[in-house]
Amino acid sequence: MKIGFIGIGNMAKAIINGIEDKDSIIISSRSNVEQRAKELSVNYANNNIECAQQADIIFLCVKPEQFKEVLDEINEYITYKHVVSIAAKLTINDIKEMASTNKIIRVMPNLNVAIKEGTCAICKDNEVSETEFEVVKSIFENLGDLEEISETLFPAFIGIAGSAPAFIFSFMEGLIKEALVEGMNPEQALEIVRSTMRGSAEYLSQSKSSPQDLIEKVCSPGGTTIEGINSLNEDHFQTIIAKAVRKTINKDKGII
Repeated sequence: MKIGFIGIGNMAKAIINGIEDKDSIIISSRSNVEQRAKELSVNYANNNIECAQQADIIFLCVKPEQFKEVLDEINEYITYKHVVSIAAKLTINDIKEMASTNKIIRVMPNLNVAIKEGTCAICKDNEVSETEFEVVKSIFENLGDLEEISETLFPAFIGIAGSAPAFIFSFMEGLIKEALVEGMNPEQALEIVRSTMRGSAEYLSQSKSSPQDLIEKVCSPGGTTIEGINSLNEDHFQTIIAKAVRKTINKDKGII
């Protein structure tokens, strides 16, 4: 089965790196396609039409606003083929209105697929065959955790997984800055925060406790941690996080 990629940005490259059979991959790009194919050890097409003609499954890895232009170009060649979208904001129905095929699979990966520690969501149109769906699922299972969810939950997923790495990195940056104020060097502060985040996530996974249970476990009356937690509560920290997640959800829904 041949897998085509139209658009070779960072996310497309990460996905391609998770596919073992590189000879099954054909890529198409506006520029430097031959060089990119060489770097990724895959095949290349001279244009999008050639890629669509050769591939059984076509990944559209272009910006949402470019979908119509690309689909108008290749529609004649994908009537009976499967199309995979990794774009935010565009629903399966949105894509079906632009495409000549109803066999649409939608996937939302996050940044961490680049190191095969991703968290991805997947859903499909009813006309998608189980064979092709399993092929696409296996690709993302090689890149981390994969959740099959209703498309109605994609905005929520984007808020807590797709965009969340940036929120987490922002929190880490805040921790590091205060350590620097105390005289710690940047490299040491980064390593300590990185280790703490990694260990905390693993502890949450192994303990089977809720985050609130673990907050209470770390805090002791009159201790240092409760002082910091009280400060976070006074500044409405969880409300701030909830607002950020809501903003991303609403953006995906087209509300803002």
